[in-house]
Amino acid sequence: MNIPIKKLREGAILPAYATAQSAGADLYACLDAPVEIGPQETKMIPLGFAMAIPAGWVGLTFARSGLASKRDLAPANKVGVIDADYRGEWFIPLHNHGTQTRTVEPGERIAQLVIVPCMTASFFETDSLDETERGTGGFGSTGTS
Repeated sequence: MNIPIKKLREGAILPAYATAQSAGADLYACLDAPVEIGPQETKMIPLGFAMAIPAGWVGLTFARSGLASKRDLAPANKVGVIDADYRGEWFIPLHNHGTQTRTVEPGERIAQLVIVPCMTASFFETDSLDETERGTGGFGSTGTS
């Protein structure tokens, strides 16, 4: 799949897969200078580009596991949803979950992007739903592990 990307800032780096089997493409901070993120603080980190995701697809942004587990930095919204009709600049709201100030460097890999098919549903009201084995069991109703 080919996806057009328009660079909006000097120094923007196109998403790139680290290996041939990578599910997510790395997303890079497009910064003029390092940015400090204090404990429990969120900063919007620009990526410096806009993208034209094809209709019927969605871009999902996720944390990079090493950045989240070793430096406490992960997207504030956990999973970002980029709709196929969005054409503005992309940002990652990077949150510091730790107790120490962390620094994000220009060009650093800060998140990852997965492009997946997306169906649009038609919702309708009804008076009843089909029966299932789980029924109305909520959180934890299928077991503790």
